[in-house]
Amino acid sequence: MRNIDGNICDFFVVCQADNNRQVQAIADAVEDYVWENTHQWPYHKEGKDNAEWILLDYVDVVVHVFLDEKRDFFKLEKLWADAERTDYADEL
Repeated sequence: MRNIDGNICDFFVVCQADNNRQVQAIADAVEDYVWENTHQWPYHKEGKDNAEWILLDYVDVVVHVFLDEKRDFFKLEKLWADAERTDYADEL
């Protein structure tokens, strides 16, 4: 996101899960990991009530945790298609 005019942050992290509990668990794990490594809580967070799309805003990094069908519906990556993209495979 750094090289895009009008960017709102340096990085988007986008991931998805099969169900609401997994969405919540991923978001909680991100918060715990960031706290343990940087002692920072999100500046803003949204979506924890329904856990279909949770947004964790760390100002320079914004984390989006989607329910599968919500990610398919909103197509966030297409909105920011000019951004450099790095994909990571699922590891079990």
